[in-house]
Amino acid sequence: MARTDAIVLGAGIVGTSIALHLVKRGLSVALVDRRGTGEETSYGNTGVLEGNTLFPHAFPSSFGALARIALKQAPEANYHLSALPKIAPWLLAYRANTTPERSLAFAEAMRPLFSRAVAEHEALMAEASATRYLRKDGWIKLYRSDETFAATARERDLAQQLGLPFRVLSGEEARVLEPSLAPVFRHAVHWPDAASVSNPLAVTKAYAAQFVFLGGLILKGDARTLHRSGTNWRIDTEEGPLDTKDAVVALGPWAQDLLDPLGIRLPLAFKRGYHRHFRPRGNAGLTRPIVDTDNGYCLTPMEQGIRLTTGAEFANRDAAPTPVQFDRLMPAAQELFPLGERAEARTWMGSRPCFADSRPVIGRAPGQSGLWLAYGHAHWGLTLGPVTGHLVADMVTGATPFCDPKPYAAERFAS
Repeated sequence: MARTDAIVLGAGIVGTSIALHLVKRGLSVALVDRRGTGEETSYGNTGVLEGNTLFPHAFPSSFGALARIALKQAPEANYHLSALPKIAPWLLAYRANTTPERSLAFAEAMRPLFSRAVAEHEALMAEASATRYLRKDGWIKLYRSDETFAATARERDLAQQLGLPFRVLSGEEARVLEPSLAPVFRHAVHWPDAASVSNPLAVTKAYAAQFVFLGGLILKGDARTLHRSGTNWRIDTEEGPLDTKDAVVALGPWAQDLLDPLGIRLPLAFKRGYHRHFRPRGNAGLTRPIVDTDNGYCLTPMEQGIRLTTGAEFANRDAAPTPVQFDRLMPAAQELFPLGERAEARTWMGSRPCFADSRPVIGRAPGQSGLWLAYGHAHWGLTLGPVTGHLVADMVTGATPFCDPKPYAAERFAS
């Protein structure tokens, strides 16, 4: 029977980073997925490494915003009516977790991870010869009205208290940094401590290549075959069964397919998202990601073109794609930036795995020795992949964790 010290289930950015950190600690490690590394949820993000993040994404509070979403007119959100009965309790819990008090609690709990996020990526990129994908120009959030700018004052106040750098810009000052933007917004904030990558898939694959270089194994297999074999865990792979003492579940939106049968039922929901790539018209270009806060989309320069990512869609994970948000946001996006023809026919869709408190689960699986959890990273999977890998490697190897892992423990849902 083949055996390793650890198996990591899920080869997205989180799982790949965990596997790389574990093999760097001297463990024999297998990374198991049914597909190639980075080809699922990790592929389709904005490419932003959000070291500046403080608060979770706010639940709409105004009647007008809620009405536009309910009437399926909002560019920032969409929903499937069939999914609402199941997701309604989660949405109410999410709303409760975005009050001012709980948003501050989120900021305190997550700051140890966000504050190290960019540096952890830089370290792995240097080892994996992937620094060519890294941009350290920050990102810019745009506000088309005085009201939307004022609504984010608390974030800037807290950033100032914590010493996080940012620069409030007028529309004219923002267009000095990004001359291709049209003068359709009133305010902007440049967050220089954020970074971005020009090809998230290539970054994940570079980390996977470094993992293999250091002796790690990448195997094809179905994570749902994981089961107890004596005191060990066993999984079936295309190369045969594999035993291990420690197994790490980093399956993102598919984690509960494995965990529910084991009696680990955590309240995960999905924010589906879409992206398309466009060619810019003429000589237009972007240096860094741009967020149109009023309309809930992001424009990011990628190797494939300008990537336009949507906001959230609340639907069953495996429901057919419904990319209607593009119809709602394209007029605003084309007004802001000269998007030309599509660079590829494909519309990508992925599912962000989210807990209602917007924190991931990182740590031991309740009631299952040798089983570890690392999923539910919501909008920040790419950002938090390497720092999650560091924390999981600390815990699995018995080292002192670099921060208190209690805020991310699955037991917080016990009540």
